[in-house]
Amino acid sequence: MKLIVGLGNPGKEYEKTRHNAGFIMIDEFAKKFNLSIEEKKFNGFYTTFEYNGEKIMLLKPQCHMNNSGETIIKFVEYFKIEIADILVIYDDYYIEVGNYKIKANGSAAGHNGLKSIENHLKTQNYKRIKIGISRDPQIYMPDYVLGKFTKEQFEKIEELKTKFPCILEDYLKYTFEKFMSIHN
Repeated sequence: MKLIVGLGNPGKEYEKTRHNAGFIMIDEFAKKFNLSIEEKKFNGFYTTFEYNGEKIMLLKPQCHMNNSGETIIKFVEYFKIEIADILVIYDDYYIEVGNYKIKANGSAAGHNGLKSIENHLKTQNYKRIKIGISRDPQIYMPDYVLGKFTKEQFEKIEELKTKFPCILEDYLKYTFEKFMSIHN
């Protein structure tokens, strides 16, 4: 089973914030397959489906971003998911809005959601897609990431949203190395 996790913060007040880029992208992917990420377990919303004979789970942790690892580890242990089959989608402050980057592993680089995941999984060796949200050195980082996209930024996010289901479908079709070579 593959586990695809979109990171974000629960609640209406966070819906269109930069920190919720993971939620935004995983929701768009779910729409392509007419899925609703609504089943509840372990403080997370999830759904499962089959793709080319493989079971796929989409997960949106419903704890705050900084505690994402608590929900993810419960799913990993309960469903016996291998670390190699985890893909995390999240916002990245250091990538320009509208762009994305795929990595096989890496450090948290100051992202508290990833710190929580690494703390609970006991590894940095999980796959990830970073969604660019840009940065503004004039604005305190926590205020910036919890802020809403500007009109121009949101247009770029909307454009990426239209491509994202095909990007994630490629993740399901190809080896991770080929997937990275196609999209990086």
